[in-house]
Amino acid sequence: MADVYDCTDPDERAAGLDAAVAAIGAGELVLLPTDTVYGVAADAFTPAAVARLLAAKNRGRTMPVPVLIGEASTLVGLVTVVPPVATRLAEAFWPGGLTLVVEHAPSLAWDLGDAEGTVAVRLPDDAVARDLLRRTGPLAVSSANRSGRPAATTAGEAVAQLGAQAAAVLDDGPRAGSAASTIVDCTVPAPRVLRVGAVPVDRLREVVSEVVD
Repeated sequence: MADVYDCTDPDERAAGLDAAVAAIGAGELVLLPTDTVYGVAADAFTPAAVARLLAAKNRGRTMPVPVLIGEASTLVGLVTVVPPVATRLAEAFWPGGLTLVVEHAPSLAWDLGDAEGTVAVRLPDDAVARDLLRRTGPLAVSSANRSGRPAATTAGEAVAQLGAQAAAVLDDGPRAGSAASTIVDCTVPAPRVLRVGAVPVDRLREVVSEVVD
C-alpha cells in the first residue's frame, strides 16, 4: 500500500512532494488532489508508466489519458500550433476545470493511448498538484478510480480503489465537487464539447461563441 502524506501539514507536504517526484521519476504511480477530483498520475513521457496507469484503472487504450501541466506556458511546448480558440479558452478558464484537446507536436516521445495525434491538456487550479507538476513536468493524470466506478473526492476513496498500485498519496483533504473537467476539442473548425463538467457550456460560449455541444 502507498505511503500517505498529509499535505495540510507543511513538513508532510514537503516530504510528500519529494516522495511523489521520486516515484514519478521511477515510473511509478502517484495519487494526488486536483481542483475537481483526486487523480492518479504517471510520467507522461514514460510509456510503461502510462500503461501501468491504464492497467490500474482497468481502462483500455481507446480512452487516452489526459495531461496536466503546471503553467499555461507549457502548452506551447506540447503542440505545433496553439489554435486561437484554445488560447482564448485557456486565458478565460485556466487554471480551472477545462480540458482542451489539441494536436500535439509529432516529436513528443509519449504514448497516452490511441489518441491519433491529439492530447487533452489541463492546467488545474490546485496548489499541491501544481507544485508537483512544476517539479515533474507534464503528467498523465486520470481520475483515481477503477473504470466505471465513481471518481474519488477524498484521498481515502482514491486509496481504496488504487492504493495498491500507487507509490505515494498526497492527501490535501476532500474535494467539494465531484464534477470532472469540461472537455473541448479544439482540433476541429468549430470547437466541440466532448464532455460537460465543471465549466458550463454557456460560460464557454461567452468566450468563444462558436462552441458546439
